[in-house]
Amino acid sequence: MDKKRYYVSVQSGTIMENQGDASYELEIEATPDQLDKLGELFEEMDNFDQSSAIQVASALSIAYHHDESNDGYDYYLKEAYAMIHELGTEETREHIRKMNILS
Repeated sequence: MDKKRYYVSVQSGTIMENQGDASYELEIEATPDQLDKLGELFEEMDNFDQSSAIQVASALSIAYHHDESNDGYDYYLKEAYAMIHELGTEETREHIRKMNILS
């Protein structure tokens, strides 16, 4: 399958075809299947993020490192960055390397 360039915002969990549609942080080249997989990782991050928000809203006080919702979010965040690094342009890969999120 042919790869196509996409523009990714990890912060908002979005993947765009058009560079000017919204702000983005990173650029990737991906097949439709790879794009679907990255979208699934963003969905999982959102699920864990909403779970954490419910805990905050209900005034449950759990230390960050003891909170399964945070553990899940962190796991999928790292998985997303690993995939973006793999699919990214050279500039994107360098940016992620400098973040030290994959080590």
